[in-house]
Amino acid sequence: MIKAIFWDNDGVLVDTERLYFLATQQVMARAGVALTQEQYVEMFMVQGAGAWHLVAAQGYSDADVEALRDIRNARYSDMLDQETLVIDGVHDVLRALHGSYAMGIVTSSRTDHFERIHRTTNLLPYFQFVLTRSDYVASKPHPEPYLLAIERSGCHKDECLVIEDSERGLASATAAGLKCIVVPNALTKSGSFANAYKVLGNVTELITELR
Repeated sequence: MIKAIFWDNDGVLVDTERLYFLATQQVMARAGVALTQEQYVEMFMVQGAGAWHLVAAQGYSDADVEALRDIRNARYSDMLDQETLVIDGVHDVLRALHGSYAMGIVTSSRTDHFERIHRTTNLLPYFQFVLTRSDYVASKPHPEPYLLAIERSGCHKDECLVIEDSERGLASATAAGLKCIVVPNALTKSGSFANAYKVLGNVTELITELR
């Protein structure tokens, strides 16, 4: 029996992954790097390693790369204030599940970005806990974020379910011994999700799946 559900944030609850890609692409272009969507998906959403080494390969110093990263983070933050972020159906699903399951958010987002995203989403009351990038050492696809989520939930791993959208997130969940349902988005729909417990077409299908 499932007692706890752990949700990824970007691309699952909120439509922010495309904004992060655009901000990264625009800033890297300043350094002469034409980051494609395919490169972004592979380096960020499959490997979880990022693409700043492409900038370093252009001869930029570590300090230069860090400055560009700061510009990207600021641009991304500005974009977050200009969009409606909550994915269609998410409020209805969380409302239906609230009270029946312990729920937490397990995200690779920086804490400041996460807080900015959720200033107006009204999603956080549905969750018992949140884990952002500052709460653990090794990020997805390492299992640490979800191992910590199991500990926070107080449930056995067999009683927990993960909702993810990317290969990196799926790898993290399965490495932690958890069942993972994948809900791909426009950036991740071509991914390989053979290890997923289920792959759904949209988040609203989760209610039927849990029943």
